[in-house]
Amino acid sequence: MKHALKTIAGAMALIGATLAGAAHAAYPERPIKLIVPFPAGGTTDTVARFIAQDMGEKLGQSVIVDYKAGAATIIGADSVAKSAPDGYTLLMGTATTFTLNPILYPTLPYDPIKSFAPIGVIGTTPLAVMASQNEPSTDIKSLIENVRKDPSKYSYGSHGNGTPVHFAAEMLWSAAKVKVTHIPYKGSSPALNDLMGGQIPLSFEALPAAIAAAKGGRVKILAVTSDKRSPLMPEAPTVAESGYPGFSMQTWFAIVAPHGLAKDAQDKLSKALSDTLADPALKEKLSGVGIEPGYEPPSGYVSRVEGDIAKLTPIARDNNIERN
Repeated sequence: MKHALKTIAGAMALIGATLAGAAHAAYPERPIKLIVPFPAGGTTDTVARFIAQDMGEKLGQSVIVDYKAGAATIIGADSVAKSAPDGYTLLMGTATTFTLNPILYPTLPYDPIKSFAPIGVIGTTPLAVMASQNEPSTDIKSLIENVRKDPSKYSYGSHGNGTPVHFAAEMLWSAAKVKVTHIPYKGSSPALNDLMGGQIPLSFEALPAAIAAAKGGRVKILAVTSDKRSPLMPEAPTVAESGYPGFSMQTWFAIVAPHGLAKDAQDKLSKALSDTLADPALKEKLSGVGIEPGYEPPSGYVSRVEGDIAKLTPIARDNNIERN
């Protein structure tokens, strides 16, 4: 009798473990929502759609892109941070979401580390230091020399206060120990238009837009702000090799889930993202919209957030960088 009971108990335990394992392996059982905290139609939207399609195929479930734009990505990020940590709501954010906002907003409703379970970094986009054709400077060295000779002649345009290009510019001026007047525009296009028209001598821009503008011959690219030359424009030197070793500032993209996500779901999502970014066809698509793909695991996300905040907080403080 005792032997029979032990046999039944063992069988029940095995069945229970099998059922638990089946449930465990079932994730995801329904479509996953990927929140983009920007309006539809921009670069982040395009990247999200590329990633969603391939990740969905690898996970065996649809990944649906949805939008919650506004307040410099805060609305979308806060929404995901407050969602159930069940693996069915993810966020695709950028350096603005995860590093610049925590610096610029003392009462931010989310914490880039504590509020999220990182899935991984997708890739980066370098920024470019640009000059109008009327500007005599041909590289970073001659630019800084000219600024020192007559700083009153120089100003630069950006996408607006507290944007990645604003930080990149102030990083350069701080490294060179010069001051250049900042002219914040409401977006990229107005700044580029004034640069091409000669109304401003300098501007900072995401490299893909800079390359497109330079093709017309009305502006020139002096350098890129990434730590190594970009395959998008390998002939353009880096700021680092132009006399400022260690200089690096670029925007980047990452996917996160709400904090509290089960480790097995996090691992499954991270593997799907890693496998997606290993696909040559997907890499080509991302390169086509100006992204340099490069998967980094959750630990890479944490390192980027902590490193960027440590590096950029003094830049914001010393140059009075604030959001409008």
